[in-house]
Amino acid sequence: MLDTQVENVKEIERKLVDLFECDRKSEVPVVLSYNPQSLELLAKFITGEINRSMAIGIAGESASGKSTIAREFIETIENFAKDNDLGQVITRVNTDDYYYDRSEQVKKAGSMAEFVKTYDLDVPEALELDLMFNHVQKLLSGNSVMLPKYDMSGTTIRWDNHTLAEPSKIIISEGLFALTEKIRGAFDFKIYVDIDTETQKQRFFARAEERKLGDSAKSMYKNVANKAEIYIKPCREIADIVLSGAAPISSYKEFLNKILNVIADLYLN
Repeated sequence: MLDTQVENVKEIERKLVDLFECDRKSEVPVVLSYNPQSLELLAKFITGEINRSMAIGIAGESASGKSTIAREFIETIENFAKDNDLGQVITRVNTDDYYYDRSEQVKKAGSMAEFVKTYDLDVPEALELDLMFNHVQKLLSGNSVMLPKYDMSGTTIRWDNHTLAEPSKIIISEGLFALTEKIRGAFDFKIYVDIDTETQKQRFFARAEERKLGDSAKSMYKNVANKAEIYIKPCREIADIVLSGAAPISSYKEFLNKILNVIADLYLN
């Protein structure tokens, strides 16, 4: 029995390596690099050798594409689960919901624009990452958790114990600081979304225009870029998998579906 399980792990790992290598050699790859040990670990989860939930953390610079990639991953996995009557298999823990409530300070400052002149939201210390770590660990232990909810519209209000999160096979989080030192240990798989500076800058200012940030966008970008050099870009070095933030949106779904097909071949066919 043990020998069979070991062989299953090795076979799944070989299939995963083939998928990752094939993608890396494609004209527009999704995968830029990966740690081979992470594929062995993934194979152990897929085969059931590791019989617990897995946690995935996704990080990258502002406008790198991390939120889009996370959304595609969640939607693709949920569709797979629905098509195969698997029930709830994925739970999202939103990193941004762990920003500290600073609503009273915003009121005293008179506006969000005045508040951010003396308070930096682009540092890990602006978030209660210890609480997030605790919540992810509870979910991995099979316990339900009441998650916070943060108002991103400019009030900085955070409602604690706002949303019920149930444990599931996959716990996924994404955010600027999802792989920083305080929280990275919560995740089995650390994914970094990489993007070239010019594309990232274009996306940032297009988003700023949509949000009507006006002249403040330039100073905001300067701060975001500077803080990324300190807190976010170094996370690339500790990531298990580095994904391209510049690939077509459909490519992420296609790549994940190939991994899900490996699972389907093992359990559903």
